[in-house]
Amino acid sequence: MNRCQDRLKSWLKDNYPYLVGLGLLVFVAYFNSLNNAFVADDIPGILNKENITEVSYIFATPLVLARTFLNFTIANIFGRSPAAFRTVNILFHLGNVWLLYLLLYILADRKTALFAAAILAVHPLLTESVTWIAGGLYAQYSFYILLGLVLYILFDEKQNKKLYYGSMISFALALLTSEKAMAFPFLLLALEIAYQGLKKNWERLIFPFVLGGTWILFFVGKISERQTILQNTYYQTSQTNDALAQIPIAIASYLKLIFWPQDLTLYHSEMSFSAIEFYSHITICLVFLGLLVWMYKKNKPAFFWLSFFVIALAPTLAPFGVSWIVAERYVYLGAIGIFVVAAMEVKKIGERLSNPNISYIILVPIILALTARTIVRNLDWKNQDTLWLATAKTSPSSPQNHNNLGDLYGRRGDLERSAEEFRKAIELKPGYADAHHNLANTYQQMGRIDEAIENYQKAAELNPQLWQSCQNLAAIYFEREEFELAKKWLEKAQETLNAGVGR
Repeated sequence: MNRCQDRLKSWLKDNYPYLVGLGLLVFVAYFNSLNNAFVADDIPGILNKENITEVSYIFATPLVLARTFLNFTIANIFGRSPAAFRTVNILFHLGNVWLLYLLLYILADRKTALFAAAILAVHPLLTESVTWIAGGLYAQYSFYILLGLVLYILFDEKQNKKLYYGSMISFALALLTSEKAMAFPFLLLALEIAYQGLKKNWERLIFPFVLGGTWILFFVGKISERQTILQNTYYQTSQTNDALAQIPIAIASYLKLIFWPQDLTLYHSEMSFSAIEFYSHITICLVFLGLLVWMYKKNKPAFFWLSFFVIALAPTLAPFGVSWIVAERYVYLGAIGIFVVAAMEVKKIGERLSNPNISYIILVPIILALTARTIVRNLDWKNQDTLWLATAKTSPSSPQNHNNLGDLYGRRGDLERSAEEFRKAIELKPGYADAHHNLANTYQQMGRIDEAIENYQKAAELNPQLWQSCQNLAAIYFEREEFELAKKWLEKAQETLNAGVGR
């Protein structure tokens, strides 16, 4: 134990300037996000979550115990402070940066480790998993995955079974944060193929595959339940996606956002493509897969990291209709694979030109540009209004965002513009009950009562769980002294609440 501690102290002594520098990069990139407000899912999930400070909250969703326990702890120590929750996200992100540095220090060399970790520290594609509190679970489970990989590799070097057990515990914590951590056994498989040889170490993969396989089977069994939630909450149709379309579009879109992170948005709704655009996505995907095969023959470490990108993304690429086709938070872990390959190539350029400084000359402007883009992107997440307005620029066909904009303009007193946005949301998604309800609220404020009644009734028809529409109808009919109708709608609202499905 003393020898291990001595080696750790020696390593930290040799590398602390690099670790401090990486920490400063994270601080510079995310400091301006600390005072941002709760936005989007943060509000129902944290701000308005009545029992978040009670033990019952932890066990209400036991499959994400690690995440709920963390939220419970933060809320009890710091209260419902967005700065506290966001600081924890940033700390997990910093942990990932340091773990990637350590991982590559072991597998590659210090320069590659520094380059890749620096890109991870500041890349703007990752802001959704750091600046957005609800997106923090992706940084959290990625931390446990990277920690598990580091412990697994150290176990291979030292043959200390405690390190193997630690790796498996870290995997379990990742699963208890997000089911997407089920990719971990496949990452280990790719690691063994690339660096060790599967024949030699296959037995050590049995436990993670059994644990991950059990989680996969359980997750598949929950798909119908998840589809029902998406139908009731987000009004998505219950259907599977075409994998031959979804996978190329997703992979090509993520690669584009990694190399050119301009059109960052909460809702990647612009998924309609011309024939040329669609086939360009397929071409990019095929080129990437071809490169993956070629690297398997020529460069096993690069093969591993390219595989890392695909494997980490795989749980979100399954065409079950329970995930968005593209969401920036999904690629937090997978993007690391591309960052590492990019770092390898930048380092090689310096070696080929026999001038190591060339690598820094290439990398430094890239890091500065990525940092600036992240700082600007953090401003989009400042509050609800800035987020919806920023999203409107990149996602004009998102019904969810038009619904959000309707709320924004309503709060500003611009009722005509508010109604226009709600109508646009309904036009884009005709079964959007929430938009009908919100439009009815706006019409009621405008004194257009008959149109309000029509939309409340439509909302209640589309979503019987929307008791608020029934309650508001009851209030309108009561004011009109149509007491029988008022009683009918009030009873319907009460039935919904008593059934335990009220919002």
